[in-house]
Amino acid sequence: MKIENPSEFGDRSPESETKDMGGGEKKEEKVMEGVASLALLPSGSISGHFIQLPNSICYGLHGIELECERECSRGEDYRLIKLTVTDYDSKRERTIVVECRGHDAAKICTTDHAHGWQKDVVGMVEEKHAKHKITVHFECETLKSDEAAEDHLRKFMPKLVGMDAVVNIGRMTIAGLNFEADAEYERGENKAAPPNVAVCAET
Repeated sequence: MKIENPSEFGDRSPESETKDMGGGEKKEEKVMEGVASLALLPSGSISGHFIQLPNSICYGLHGIELECERECSRGEDYRLIKLTVTDYDSKRERTIVVECRGHDAAKICTTDHAHGWQKDVVGMVEEKHAKHKITVHFECETLKSDEAAEDHLRKFMPKLVGMDAVVNIGRMTIAGLNFEADAEYERGENKAAPPNVAVCAET
């Protein structure tokens, strides 16, 4: 889904990024850069959009705060978020675990471990590392609250109006996430799968 006027979110030009895997080996991966508009709800949930530049392609973002089994020692503003990125065109989703710091002005990045959280959360983080790593980085550059936040929500996220949310706008980078490659891989797996052949025993 394309956005006609990404400057509404605070248009910024994307920057190039080089990935070095160590030992001189470089891995080619998709890096999406653009602007994110996030609504931070009192419940700890996050909802918003990521506008990939320069093509103005819009992705959905939805995050749910994960509960920690024991007291977190990283500060009262630290929390883990299960973040789902949605490709509106293909209806595909990818879910990753990220860490979030800050109360009203958030800083979001990929987490390396989730010790102290529930086993399924730790499993999600370890599974991410076992396959291909998806990295996310976002930092609030514009904070909207009260009436300014409500005006923004009425225009871009009307379902969240009246829920006492604050809005964060800033540059976001997502690396290693490629919905097109995932679709091609699944098509290849389906072609390679042997057909189901029913075998009847002779009587």
